[in-house]
Amino acid sequence: QVQLAESGGGSVQAGGSLRLSCAASGRTFGRYSMGWFRQAPGKEREFVTAISRSGHSTAYADSVKGRFTISRDDAKNTVYLQMNSLKPEDTAVYYCAAREANWYQFSRVDVYDYWGQGTQVTVSS
Repeated sequence: QVQLAESGGGSVQAGGSLRLSCAASGRTFGRYSMGWFRQAPGKEREFVTAISRSGHSTAYADSVKGRFTISRDDAKNTVYLQMNSLKPEDTAVYYCAAREANWYQFSRVDVYDYWGQGTQVTVSS
């Protein structure tokens, strides 16, 4: 079992930056692949980025590639999402997710076992 808690959301102007954090409970954080998803009002929850258990592999949605960076610090039981050059279309609730599974199908919502409560990111033009 792992419990996830996101933080770091807020309101910024277009072009600004935010860093989201996802703190995990327990001592088994290193056994989980981690992902970030987002959901805007009236839209489906969509994949943003993911990182493997080892931290060696990452993947990004085309919409955020080159602007967002995922990283993890297993010593702190934390995964981060650095968001730069934010756009109004990035406005959404951002969710941290964890899965104890092999590194595949990482962009699917239904393969993740645990989810945080979400943190709001609002980008104004």
